[in-house]
Amino acid sequence: MAKQDYYDVLNVPKGASDEDIRKAFRKKAMQYHPDRNKDDDAAGKFKTVNEAYHILSDQERRSKYDRFGHAGVGVGDGNGNFWQGFEGSDVFGGVGDIFDSFFGGFGSQKSDRPQRGDDLEGLIDLTFEEAVFGAEKSVKIRRICKCDSCYGTGSQSGYSAVNCSNCKGSGQVKRSQSSLFGQFVQVVPCPNCEGKGTIITNPCKTCNKLGYFRKESNLIVTIPAGIDNGMKIRLSGEGNVGFFGGPSGNLYVEVRIESHKDFIRNGKDLIYHAIVNIFDASIGSTIEIPTLGEPEKLKISAGTQNDAVFTLRGKGITDVNGGSLGNIKVIIKLIVPTKLTSEQKKNIQNLADNTNVDKKTLDNRDWFGRIRDSMSN
Repeated sequence: MAKQDYYDVLNVPKGASDEDIRKAFRKKAMQYHPDRNKDDDAAGKFKTVNEAYHILSDQERRSKYDRFGHAGVGVGDGNGNFWQGFEGSDVFGGVGDIFDSFFGGFGSQKSDRPQRGDDLEGLIDLTFEEAVFGAEKSVKIRRICKCDSCYGTGSQSGYSAVNCSNCKGSGQVKRSQSSLFGQFVQVVPCPNCEGKGTIITNPCKTCNKLGYFRKESNLIVTIPAGIDNGMKIRLSGEGNVGFFGGPSGNLYVEVRIESHKDFIRNGKDLIYHAIVNIFDASIGSTIEIPTLGEPEKLKISAGTQNDAVFTLRGKGITDVNGGSLGNIKVIIKLIVPTKLTSEQKKNIQNLADNTNVDKKTLDNRDWFGRIRDSMSN
């Protein structure tokens, strides 16, 4: 399930002050607290609000979240499954702790469990020909990678993290809490090591013990022949790196294709509008049609009407899924002369008077030929 942005959860801008965040949390928590809200999803929303507040109200965690998103603070799935240590809500005076006791708490999981990296998206512009025939293109992305200096450990070369003395390396401690309902004991992440079980004593100078940083990378993307506008290519494992041994996310590259000067694309078919003189269409003619290769000759029959469609089979685009080739649909667009001499007008008038259009007779095709020839001179 997609993780919710914490600023959206509290409905505050990214630059909100601590006081704004606190006020937003109080409002949202009052709205979704199960004692007030009996909706089925109220408990989950209350936990998510609580989770968002305890990240954004802590300057260090908020800084990590702003830089790396959910991966930077080691959060769960955005539905209250929160496992980075905190000490309960001070806004409602212990209500969060009581709520945790009944609904399983936020701190029952150790923070070094494997976590999959986030997926990323990219965009590539293609020419019409690159999309039709395939190509190799480069895409530039910024993604979270392991630190090149410490290889993700967070410690300087030659040093390693030591066990936390507070939790003895377990990453968890027990906490007692008094409430109206009695004494409760919870197992929560160790606040000293943030649930990791270890402490870095000699931080890496490159990443400041984070173990990760954002890096700009150029990746080569193989464009399959026949790809269409808006399609996405998946590059497995090329998203943000996973944390604590988790797999990396994927990169999804969307393609944007330039238009063509002659063709309109419709899936794997191409549409071409052929401009034909009305006289050539009346007596029949042979015209040249551009294709993705060599031009093709197309014979149009006598009496061809405007918007008539002819098909050049197998002259379209390769099916990106491995099917048959598309076609070229040739749509006839007739043009009518706008500048005629007196003699030409007289010939056309004679032709109109002596032609039975309804029966589509072609007894006067010589007249058409003479008019066409006179217009070309």
